Amino acid sequence: MTGETQTHDLSRTLGLVRVIEMDPLGRARLEYHAGAHMCHSGGVVQGGFVTGWIDAAMAHAAIAMAGSGVVPMTLELKVSFFAPARPGLVIAEAWVEQRGRRTCFFEGRLLDGGGKVLAKASSTLMLAERARVEQASQQAVAEG
Repeated sequence: MTGETQTHDLSRTLGLVRVIEMDPLGRARLEYHAGAHMCHSGGVVQGGFVTGWIDAAMAHAAIAMAGSGVVPMTLELKVSFFAPARPGLVIAEAWVEQRGRRTCFFEGRLLDGGGKVLAKASSTLMLAERARVEQASQQAVAEG
């Protein structure tokens, strides 16, 4: 399976509807569809999806900023949940707070369709060289 196919499969699993914005200044906005199959009791979206949406937005912001030759590797991630996410459209947005040569700090949040903040996150990302990451992945699969 190629990296591109894996990315497409991951996006589909997360319910990506569209990438709204990828700004070279280090910003991204993505729209997701929260499905009922993503919910636990009471029709509340499981927190892993919320985390994944914001994490993906931060990765898109990093790629917009640094180019497609990097793979943003999450070193640390903190999420605070303010209100339950429910089935329907949600917007994940992220931006760079501090850029280093290889280590960057990002923030992000998840909004419901009405603009209410559901969760916020901060993350430390390492910008890894895509060719090296893909080579290591292929080697690991081959050694299997």
